[in-house]
Amino acid sequence: MSDAPAAAPPRSNAVVAVLAFAGIVVSLMQTLVIPIVPELPRLLDAPASDTAWAVTATLLAAAVATPVVGRLGDMFGKRRMLLISVVMLIAGSVVCALSDSLIPMIIGRVLQGLASGVIPLGISIMRDELPAERLAGSTALMSASLGIGGALGLPAAALIADNFSWHVLFWTSAALGVVALALVSFLVPESRVRSGGRFDLVGGIGMATGLVCLLLGISKGADWGWTSGTTIGLFVAAVVVLLAWGWFELRTDQPLVDLRTTARRQVLVTNLASIAVGFAMFAMSLVLPQLLQLPSQTGYGLGKSMLVAGLVMAPSGLVMMVTAPISAAVSKARGPKTTLMIGALIVAAGYGLNIVLMTDVWHFVLTACVIGAGIGFTYGSMPALIMGAVPASETAAANSLNTLMRSIGTSSASAIAGVILAQMTTDFGGYALPSENGFKAVLAVGAGAALLAFAVASFIPRQKPAGETPAPAPRDASEAAEVAAKS
Repeated sequence: MSDAPAAAPPRSNAVVAVLAFAGIVVSLMQTLVIPIVPELPRLLDAPASDTAWAVTATLLAAAVATPVVGRLGDMFGKRRMLLISVVMLIAGSVVCALSDSLIPMIIGRVLQGLASGVIPLGISIMRDELPAERLAGSTALMSASLGIGGALGLPAAALIADNFSWHVLFWTSAALGVVALALVSFLVPESRVRSGGRFDLVGGIGMATGLVCLLLGISKGADWGWTSGTTIGLFVAAVVVLLAWGWFELRTDQPLVDLRTTARRQVLVTNLASIAVGFAMFAMSLVLPQLLQLPSQTGYGLGKSMLVAGLVMAPSGLVMMVTAPISAAVSKARGPKTTLMIGALIVAAGYGLNIVLMTDVWHFVLTACVIGAGIGFTYGSMPALIMGAVPASETAAANSLNTLMRSIGTSSASAIAGVILAQMTTDFGGYALPSENGFKAVLAVGAGAALLAFAVASFIPRQKPAGETPAPAPRDASEAAEVAAKS
């Protein structure tokens, strides 16, 4: 054993604050372009069907990047990959800010999507660097930053778009990225926990191909037609490619995703619940702004501006931030499984409340806050469940896969809600608008998704409270030796 003095422990508060800030900055990309989506065809001189790729491209890039960056972080350093991810965000923001046509905008949005691994990487750095008593609350806050940034980003983006050139949106995100890069560079230490090995390039290509086919089919199915040859072909290709990918991953020595670890009951069931939670979370983001902005003459719309709609949603992000430490306390006392189930019930209650309260602005503030509280509980519990079942050397990859599962849920919510609202319409001055019952149906589906998450989470193995959860058993002799050396 070396006689050299141990390195000074990192300043925990600074590390948590910086990583959470970086997570919020990256999650702002979800809502950054929403205020200008209707104007993009005019701004970029392109058809609306093409400008929609400014949103779709980010989704696809994030789906591919999140698990790949997580695995690279485990292998070569989580802080290093986090810095690279933030640089991608800055580069993408600058490209978008300088663009006046479609292709550069799509390229910039792809680069922004490649930064999506920041949140799972941040959770993994916290596991490696923070003392045990700080871990639960800190990872809960980091996980919730995905929702916090999305909620706070909408009013900020609407305010900028209403008062400045649309390019300022992207210059602002670039500036925030530079701040995050500087803070991470100076205040976040590099983790010494690494798995090493070689990167599974074939696995990366296979997974990327399968995910792109799946998410492209989900996100564009309504435009292309759910029974069109293109949509069905994408879904068939996704199934074939992902099955072949899984067969390959089980037979390679150093897989991109360790499917045997992923198949552990605790990890598998948590990931399945995450899909339902992601679906439930995004239903709120789809319904509430539309109801707030539809003309009051419809009888159910409130006729508010995008800025007001964003301000109504913003408190939900603050509630997520406040509930993160509460969720950690519940996990410590009762276990993260209980926290996840409580959060799912709160989300379902919020949607139920919205079905009967949707006539005044305060109704939407209330329901957004209730749903936000539930999301804070659920998102806060997931990292604890994942980290309680995987070795430290696979933390980033496992958390990245969990983040991807949430993204699949949100993408599915967008597609299903779009189908419901397109089918349940009412005539308004010669235009077909989603009907009040259509919105209530989407809210009911959101509540159902939350209840499904509750039911799925009930199958997670019973655990000791978070503070007492034992580390997973070592998988091989080298890991056993490492555990023994630390004892």
